[in-house]
Amino acid sequence: MMGGQACVFYGAAEFSRDTDFAIQADAANLERLNAALRELQAAVIAVPPLSLEHLQHGHAVHFRCQHPDAARLRVDVMARMRGVADFAELWERRTTLQGEDGTIYELLSLPDLIQAKKTQRDKDWPMIRRLIEADRAACQGTPSPAHARLWLREGRTAALLIELAREFPAEARALAAGPRPLLTAALEGDEAAVEDALGTEERAERAADRAYWLPLKSELERMRHP
Repeated sequence: MMGGQACVFYGAAEFSRDTDFAIQADAANLERLNAALRELQAAVIAVPPLSLEHLQHGHAVHFRCQHPDAARLRVDVMARMRGVADFAELWERRTTLQGEDGTIYELLSLPDLIQAKKTQRDKDWPMIRRLIEADRAACQGTPSPAHARLWLREGRTAALLIELAREFPAEARALAAGPRPLLTAALEGDEAAVEDALGTEERAERAADRAYWLPLKSELERMRHP
């Protein structure tokens, strides 16, 4: 499970209008998926149709459920996402939760969910911020080095990053020298410089996502207007 429902489980959202799944795209799994969709009385919304080819190529396939217990629920499935590991790796590091009724929920790990949220959509960037803040609140008083590195690597506000850099200077320096140079400004307490760098970072991710989806959108247009 990924998307909004996964964010609900991680404490960063109160509700989601649809359910998103990352799936393994192979023939046996597609057969199981089709069986579940038939049980939900789910029909494809627009294009593309459900096929291994489209899933493996990176398209999302969208469904609307008609079963009385899930009426009008939208279900989206994907097998590939920009910048996100392949399914075998995602499954290996997934988060497993159990509901009060014994139901097992398999979620993208928090780092993978955050990576999947780095899109061109306006609604996804505030969600990344809330995911980090919710995780920090849940670990208050007992953060591990791994938690600290995640927060420093993915935090989306200058105030939080400056606070984290003061609390975890060794981790901040290591990340500043590698994947997140803006942490140098956070270590210096330069809020304006951090905010500016965060904006640059976000714009680069949005541009990369638009470039990734451009050929896929062209394919969808050809399917709609053959």
